[in-house]
Amino acid sequence: MTKRAARLTAALFLSAGLAACSGGGSGSAGSAGSAGSGFGSGGGGNRQQAAAQPKRESTLWDLFGNRSDPNDTVAVNRYLWNASLEVLNFLPVQTVDPFTGMIVTGYGTPPGGGRAYRASIKISDPSLDARSLKVSLQGAGGSAVAPDTVRAVEDAILTRARQMRVRDGKL
Repeated sequence: MTKRAARLTAALFLSAGLAACSGGGSGSAGSAGSAGSGFGSGGGGNRQQAAAQPKRESTLWDLFGNRSDPNDTVAVNRYLWNASLEVLNFLPVQTVDPFTGMIVTGYGTPPGGGRAYRASIKISDPSLDARSLKVSLQGAGGSAVAPDTVRAVEDAILTRARQMRVRDGKL
């Protein structure tokens, strides 16, 4: 009897898990939540907009295709990206992710000596703007770096990016 109960329990959990992952159903709860209506906003217009746009169901073959919507991806400004790598070329690059705009470097000493730094650069927007660039510096041993130093590095990256854009003639 316990063997049969174990099989029945396993079948129940398997079917419940499969039903939870299917994403099917009436769609009324999912469309209101995914429309971002929030609490107390009524959400009447959002439901109508969601109903007006036909939903395409995903399949297993979507994993192997390159049909991503460019409006859903994070774009990175190429001038900020290249200027960051060029200005901080004395630091060894550890991790680069162009899709999220992250560059993480290892410790390195700037030209002319001084203390060793490591940097994390985040480029969050496709515009060539100071708000698109976030630089974090860390000294050797995890020590803090002066805000003026971080600001000077950000200014150097922004200046170099603007020079590169002018050089390309895309002002």
